Amino acid sequence: MTDYPYTYEGNTLNTTHKLRFTRLWQTFGGQDGAMFGDWIIRFDAKGNGHVFRISEEKEVCTFRLGSADKIVPHANAVVFGSEYLCPGDEFPLLYSNIYNNYAKSDDRLEGTVCVYHLTRDGTDFSADLVQVIRVGFVHDPLWSDGNDVRPYGNFVVDTDENQLAAFTMRDRDQVTRYFTFDLPKAADGEFSDTYGVPVVTLSKDDIKAQFDAPYSRYIQGACYHNGSVYSVEGFSDHPNPAKMQIVDLRQQKLRAVIDLYAMGLTIEPEFVNVLDGVLYYSDARGQLIRFDFE
Repeated sequence: MTDYPYTYEGNTLNTTHKLRFTRLWQTFGGQDGAMFGDWIIRFDAKGNGHVFRISEEKEVCTFRLGSADKIVPHANAVVFGSEYLCPGDEFPLLYSNIYNNYAKSDDRLEGTVCVYHLTRDGTDFSADLVQVIRVGFVHDPLWSDGNDVRPYGNFVVDTDENQLAAFTMRDRDQVTRYFTFDLPKAADGEFSDTYGVPVVTLSKDDIKAQFDAPYSRYIQGACYHNGSVYSVEGFSDHPNPAKMQIVDLRQQKLRAVIDLYAMGLTIEPEFVNVLDGVLYYSDARGQLIRFDFE
């Protein structure tokens, strides 16, 4: 273990406030993923999931997302929600965002997240697409002025308030803008022949709260825990160094910054999750890391 000072509420704390990290074991070096029970489910940007049993520290299966022939999320941010689709389900609904997978298409699908019903039979997993949620004002200046380098947005589910939080980089303003909405029910939306599931389109009238937080230099994985969004950012270089921001949705402000690059965690960040009150992180090479705060 190594101790590092970190920044909290905009002020650098003295060395009595420390963060420790421990390198654990190797997972899949893809995009983001989610943890639940004894499982880590981590995705690539092409619709493939890799499942690891935590207690055995090993991969047990791979699977293909349902309806991947119709729509494939980049899995830039992946989270479990608060709703269970069917009585007796083991897992709540799983949310994975499109991000920039369709950047060269006529419809780039900015501000879009796919919702999946994840099921397990022993160590065989599958995930059926059950809904698509779209931010309907991505071409409005409220979301982007049309010149932002990555106007695609990340999503997390506030499982305490049953809300959907979306956030996006705004380059000219040098802020990350956050929006919260009531979390749509799985049955909500209008049926789409294109995707074979209901599509929910969120309007400006659906916004429950909106605020700006410090700019994120290329958002990567994200998760929700105890009122806050944990968002990692950056690449494997110093101009856009690896970093984590913790943003309080209730107080609408930045709570903490973890300088991953300065800690020697210089590889592109991808995965972040909180399980049983413990913060986990992984990079593009798949190294799983545990953080402990003093």
